[in-house]
Amino acid sequence: MRRSTAIAKLALVLAAAALSSGFFVVAHAHARQAAVQPARASCWPRERDALLAFKQGINDTNDMLVSWQAEKGAPHHDCCLWAGVACSNKTGHVTKLDIAGTALVGQISPSLLSLEHLEYLDLSDTSLHGPSGRVFPEFLCSLHNLRHLDLSNTLFSGRVPAQLANLSKLEFLRLSNTLFSGILPPQLGNLSDLRHLDLGFMENIHTPADISWLTNLHLLEYVDMSGINLSTADVFHVANTIPSLKALILINCSLPNANQTLTHLNLTKLEQLHLSNNYLGHPIETCWFWNATSIKVLGLDETNLYGPFPTELGGMTSLQILSFSHNGNSATLTVDLKHLCDLQVLELDESLAFGNITEFVSKLPQCSSNELFYLSLTDNNIIGTLPDMMGHLNSLEVLILSNNSITGAIPSGLRNFTSLKILELSSNQLTGQIPMLPRSLASLGISMNCLSGPLPLDFGGPNLRGLTLSSNYLTGHVPRAMCESNLVALDLSNNLFEGEFPWCSSLPSMEFLLLSNNNFSGNFPSWLQNCSSLVFLDLGVNKFYGRLPAWIGELVNLRFLQLNHNMFYGDIPVSILNLILLQHFSLASNNISGSVPSSLSKLIAMTLEQPPRLDPYYWLDGDTDILSVVMKQQELKYGTYAVNEMVGIDLSLNHLTGGIPDEITSLKRLLNLNLSWNHLSGKIPVKIGAMKSLESLDLSRNKLSGEIPVSLSDLTYLSSLDLSYDNLAGRIPIGRQLDTLYTENPSIYNGNIGLCGPPLKKSCLGNNTPEHANNQQGSENGYDPVLFFYFGLAAGFVAGLWVVFCALLFKRAWRTVYFRLFDKLHDNVYVFAIVTWGRITSRATAS
Repeated sequence: MRRSTAIAKLALVLAAAALSSGFFVVAHAHARQAAVQPARASCWPRERDALLAFKQGINDTNDMLVSWQAEKGAPHHDCCLWAGVACSNKTGHVTKLDIAGTALVGQISPSLLSLEHLEYLDLSDTSLHGPSGRVFPEFLCSLHNLRHLDLSNTLFSGRVPAQLANLSKLEFLRLSNTLFSGILPPQLGNLSDLRHLDLGFMENIHTPADISWLTNLHLLEYVDMSGINLSTADVFHVANTIPSLKALILINCSLPNANQTLTHLNLTKLEQLHLSNNYLGHPIETCWFWNATSIKVLGLDETNLYGPFPTELGGMTSLQILSFSHNGNSATLTVDLKHLCDLQVLELDESLAFGNITEFVSKLPQCSSNELFYLSLTDNNIIGTLPDMMGHLNSLEVLILSNNSITGAIPSGLRNFTSLKILELSSNQLTGQIPMLPRSLASLGISMNCLSGPLPLDFGGPNLRGLTLSSNYLTGHVPRAMCESNLVALDLSNNLFEGEFPWCSSLPSMEFLLLSNNNFSGNFPSWLQNCSSLVFLDLGVNKFYGRLPAWIGELVNLRFLQLNHNMFYGDIPVSILNLILLQHFSLASNNISGSVPSSLSKLIAMTLEQPPRLDPYYWLDGDTDILSVVMKQQELKYGTYAVNEMVGIDLSLNHLTGGIPDEITSLKRLLNLNLSWNHLSGKIPVKIGAMKSLESLDLSRNKLSGEIPVSLSDLTYLSSLDLSYDNLAGRIPIGRQLDTLYTENPSIYNGNIGLCGPPLKKSCLGNNTPEHANNQQGSENGYDPVLFFYFGLAAGFVAGLWVVFCALLFKRAWRTVYFRLFDKLHDNVYVFAIVTWGRITSRATAS
């Protein structure tokens, strides 16, 4: 992935220049050809009618064949002038039909059989089919003059037709990336004129293939059988019988090894050998191909070859590309490569067991015409310091040394590498200040090191598109010169930068801006209003202050907005709801007041099951952490590959009031909702169970009341819940998921004295009507039932006492009986006390 990303970056940088120069060359060539082209014959009516019949059977929604016109006298009545059609200048017969990549859909008409002189047929990258559905139309095998047939990237299925052998003049056959199944017909060996054979990645050719028929193709120069099971084929001995072979491409073919002994190497013209994605699993030096000195391109990625590279590598002077990546860090390269003057690309990512960068650089080509422009050594346990003098590598355009243990300072001599476009030094142990670097850079990554000090005042460059300096100890202000670049991605997070960010009004292409975990201050950067392409904005954990601007809703491409842990205040702008692509929004730990916006259903990306994916790794370092989210009561990190999975809203630790809007339940893709530590009131939305994707829900430390909605038990993905310290009341909903959450964290309902029922020990009164519901209802009517009970008890006691007193006061007979009873009771108690005391005294005397 790192390789493809880096190559893609380089391609973008070079594309504009190449396109402009290429267009001029092509236009000039066409003009010159038109000037010298002699008069030619017009196409034959029979062949024109055949092409028109072909057009009628297909759906040309993009008008790719709009020039195919039937009316006589029309501007393009001559079929030789139609798009994708070419004719013989002498005879006028159609010799070429090329409709590749036109997205045509429909059935191929047998009328093409009238094109008896057709030599070139390219139907690649179309959705055409035959009369019997997707099965290849075998009548095309009757075009006996065909020399070139390309069916790649089509939907043809069924067996590879043996009738292809009827095309005896065929020189070029490409069937790659199709749905053909079964076995490869040995009749293909009858195509004796075949020079180019591409059968790569035909998805349904799974059985071990017999390729002995290849030995009959004595003119074959190019063969690609990638993705076909060749585990039982003696592929290299077969290839060795074809001396004309220039390219052998066998990627992901289940090859068991590459250490066969070839008694006599006949492959003296071999220029390309690709064996990647085969588990060879033997020492590198035992491979048969090190003596094939004609090889220019050697692909050995993910082959699990190990041990030292052989000295013969140093003698492969024709080598231009060596790709040996992702081989488990079990190889060593100490071979002197000084004489490989044609070497252009050297890629050894995640393959070397150890190495010293100083020694390694000294063994690279040192020719006067050095062509090495791409060097990648990521994840290789490389130590040492980068030498300051690397003049023999001044042709480098891409230098990638990330994820190693390189120490020391960044050499100031790199400034002289005027061709350098991509420099990746992230995840090392580099120290010191960042020096001035080449102005030619398009992408610079030096994150996760120990760099310190301020940036150079003139830091940047007119071509700079991606800049990542995160996780260092860089200090001071951001130099204004950085605003003169044409940045698409800027990552300065996790440093010690301070002050206001400079006014960068000339960055309309900015898509990723990550400034979190610094000491930046000032208002929300107003220059961002001009950054209409902004997709990812992270200002979190800084000292920004002021109100959020209403124009933030104009940044309609925003998907990630992280403003947490600052000093913003005021209301949440209603215009935030214009950000229909927004999938993560955090304002946690600010001084935001007002209410939660109500029309949250406008945040469409939070409602879709599969919103458009974001590719931040294109300009940012590898799979580094670019998003920090407090979720499930912990801080989670999301890298450039996983960030698309995060969908959340975090408005915690603010001063929000009012209720939770019911429309929040329409955000069905939301994974994280955190509204804790606010002053929200009212009830939890009844339909909260509709948020099926919710994994973390925190509504704690608010003033929410009412019952917990029963639908909460429908959140089967919920793995973190906190409803503590609100004013919730009523019976807790029943559900296995909620029971599990309580078992893991018994505090999720703390601080809600009105809650009752399992899993709490407090029971609810009645089978259906809980005690706390009655209490709640009583309170709403102006009295407390518990207090009323004790008040009634005391009043009853007092009333009873007064009844007895009044009866004694006004009824003489009752008084007489009462006092007699009292005197009798007194006498009995007195006698009992005297007798008992006498017994105790006599026992004491006797003892």
